[in-house]
Amino acid sequence: MRYKQLLLTVIIFGVFQSLFAGNYVFSVKGTKTYLNNQEILVAGLRCSNALYSEESAADLISHLDELISYGVNTVSVFVMGSRYGNFKGYLEDGSLNPVYSNRLANIIKAADKKGMIVLVGCLYWGGSTAKWESWTQKEANTAVANTVKFLKDNNFRNVFIDVDNEGMAMREAGFDPAELVRSAKKVDPTFYIATNFKGVPPEEADLGIHFSKKDPNKPYIESEGTPTNAPGNYWGEYSKAPPLENYINIGIYSEEMKINQIQLTKNHFERGWGYMLASTWLQCVPPHGPNAGPGGDGSEQNPGIRWWLEALKEMKGE
Repeated sequence: MRYKQLLLTVIIFGVFQSLFAGNYVFSVKGTKTYLNNQEILVAGLRCSNALYSEESAADLISHLDELISYGVNTVSVFVMGSRYGNFKGYLEDGSLNPVYSNRLANIIKAADKKGMIVLVGCLYWGGSTAKWESWTQKEANTAVANTVKFLKDNNFRNVFIDVDNEGMAMREAGFDPAELVRSAKKVDPTFYIATNFKGVPPEEADLGIHFSKKDPNKPYIESEGTPTNAPGNYWGEYSKAPPLENYINIGIYSEEMKINQIQLTKNHFERGWGYMLASTWLQCVPPHGPNAGPGGDGSEQNPGIRWWLEALKEMKGE
């Protein structure tokens, strides 16, 4: 009887696992990134507040096909959200808040079905109340480890991980990014981990993104691409004004900013670096967003990022 029960348990577990078995695997080899062992240059969108609500997660999922049609193959979402999102994707003990991890799972599953990659961001420390002020390195390590465990337990392999957005937690709380990476690798060394601070990625990291210095031995992805000629800095005065409750100039770009943004994208692709657009259009919070749909031409009358997506489609010849 015990043997039959054990056999039944094994069969049920096997079926359960197969239900959640993914079709796509992200990997890194040398300085290149791959999906199912086919070299791929990351072209994506930073959707950092996509977990804000059931509606925002569903909105991203509903637009994946449209984004793919422009050549987008990657989206990024953050367990802690980003500025103005302020949702606590982790509980104080470093475990994942199931409200947000369920939304994350839905996005990753949907992306996998369509052959897309998801950059999963862990810590977001700057300008946000999503962080836990009580955390030490121990809790931060635990949060990263639990994120990898969640991905492993669900067999989500179309992903890579950013342990600390822009090295904010490193700067503000003193957390060691190498320790964060080691905590992730201890759970499962086959997941690919990125660091995102102003320095060379530690030996333990697989790739560098955004703020990272370019390591000639590892891939680089600009995971938060914005125009460099926005008046007052794109994430500065151009997008923020007191009382700092949401962004301003949401999805609005001058012609000069658009030209600059498109050229930056081309430059990265030509160097073999991935590129992901970041925009207030994508990241703003209710009542103005987040917006997963392309919107329009970036004018005040028709804000959005469709203009960049159209340029991306032309670059990729799709």
